[in-house]
Amino acid sequence: MAKQTADFTKSGVGKLPEGQPVVYKILTKSGKNNYTGVAEPGRVQQRLQEHLPGHKDYIPGAKVQVQQTSSIGEARQKETATIARDKPKYNKQGK
Repeated sequence: MAKQTADFTKSGVGKLPEGQPVVYKILTKSGKNNYTGVAEPGRVQQRLQEHLPGHKDYIPGAKVQVQQTSSIGEARQKETATIARDKPKYNKQGK
């Protein structure tokens, strides 16, 4: 399914699609993966905003990349594979 990249800001996150589950990556300025997660349909923007400065699950980043999936199960499988491959700094290792 399609990937989309946006600035990791409130306005950038507000432009991302909400209709399907996504696996997302919060990227540094240089494009390195800082964190990978999953968001359920209808909660994509809200979940990503929880990672912005001043929120409970803050993760530093410059861009966010989302990939829509057909199911939450597929998104979780992609999340697990991405974490194993990239070993993002802010993910708990061994997940």
